[in-house]
Amino acid sequence: MNSATPKPSPLGRGLSALFGDADASYQPAARIGEPAAASKAGGMQRMSVAWLKSGVFQPRRHFNDEALGELADSIRERGILEPLLVRPLPGERDSYEIIAGERRWRAAQIAGLHEVPVMVRELTDREAMEFGIIENVQREDLSPIEEGEGYKRLIEEFGHTQDALGKIVGKSRPHITNMLRLLSLPEGVRDLIASGKLTTGHARALVPTKNPLALAQEVVKKGLNVRQTETLAKRAQDNPEIHKRRGADEENADVLALEKELERVIGLKIKIATKGKAGTLTLHYTSLDQLDDIIKKLRG
Repeated sequence: MNSATPKPSPLGRGLSALFGDADASYQPAARIGEPAAASKAGGMQRMSVAWLKSGVFQPRRHFNDEALGELADSIRERGILEPLLVRPLPGERDSYEIIAGERRWRAAQIAGLHEVPVMVRELTDREAMEFGIIENVQREDLSPIEEGEGYKRLIEEFGHTQDALGKIVGKSRPHITNMLRLLSLPEGVRDLIASGKLTTGHARALVPTKNPLALAQEVVKKGLNVRQTETLAKRAQDNPEIHKRRGADEENADVLALEKELERVIGLKIKIATKGKAGTLTLHYTSLDQLDDIIKKLRG
C-alpha cells in the first residue's frame, strides 16, 4: 500500500519516533451487542485481536512456543506495555496488518485477551518491511538467518545498498555483510542456526569451508565453542579431501581408525566409505607388484 503524498521517513530515528508520529485518526465504531473495539488515548487505541493479521513482511519465521507461553503469563499479570504497530489493509473493513508486535499479538491470544493496544499508521510496503526488521533487530528477536533474509529482501526488493541499510537498522556495514554471507550456507546448517544450536560466531567460521554441514554436525555433537570451531574450519580448509571424506562418513572416528590399522597390516592405502550398515572398501596400489601381492593374499 503506498501513501498518496510523500512524507519524511522516521526510520533512522527508530520505533519510538514512529510511535510519536502515530496517526490518531482511527476510530472504529463499536458493534451492536459488543464492547467498543477500540478506544482512543493519546494516539494509542485498543483493537480487537480478530481484526489483526500477520504481516506479509514479517521477518520472523519461528515463534518459540515456550517463550510465547512465558510472554502470555507476563501479559496476564501486567498487560501489554508497548502497543503494536499496524496499518489498514486496503479494501477490507476492520482488517489491519501487523507491522511490529506479532509476538505480543500471539501471546495476547494465548493469554485470552480480546483487545490489544495498537498504533495505526499508513505505511508503504517498503516502510512496513523496514519497520518490521528494525523492531525485531532492536529487540534481538530474530535468528541470524531471519535477520540475513530480511536484509536480503530489503536489498533485492527495495534497492537498498548495504551502507544505507546499515544506517537504517543501526548496524555496521560488516555486520550486514556477515548476516548476508550466512545465507550461502546449506539448508541443514541454516536450520541449526535458526534453532539456536549454532551461534553467529560458529556459522561465520563455517562459511568458507567446503563441507560446512559435516563440520556443523561435528560442532553440535562435540559442543565446540567458537574458537574451537574456527580451528576445526581452518583444519578443514587445509585438508579439504580428509574432511570431505569425513563428512560423507559423518565424521566416524572408528572408520578412520580402522583405515589406518588396515593400511599398517596390508601395506596399501585404504579407503572405507560407509552408508548405513553397508559400504565399500577400496585398496589403492601404485605398482603391478603391489597388485600381485594383494591378489595372492586374497586367494590365500
